[in-house]
Amino acid sequence: MNSLRNKVQLIGNLGNDPEIVLMESGSKLAKFSLATNETYKNAEGEKVTDTQWHNIVAWGKTAEIAESYLEKGKEVMIEGKLVHRSYETKEGEKRYITEIKCNELLMLGK
Repeated sequence: MNSLRNKVQLIGNLGNDPEIVLMESGSKLAKFSLATNETYKNAEGEKVTDTQWHNIVAWGKTAEIAESYLEKGKEVMIEGKLVHRSYETKEGEKRYITEIKCNELLMLGK
């Protein structure tokens, strides 16, 4: 049951081509955004689409797959975990970010 404590599964479309960073250790980091859509009818019966954007990071082999096969607009399924972190800007302001660390990805569609 421990594997279910922090698990995220999303199906969506890439908002941009993956940004690839080569680390000093030689491993790769891929960063990209993923849009998920939910469609429902509002009180007036109108169809409404709610789009949520998610920041995704992938390391190692998963990053290499992202670099080779993913591009803006492609539909993918990702599985990973939520990660919260903070950093300080040059101006000394503290910023917070929530990302999904992708452990697995599956390319969908054509």
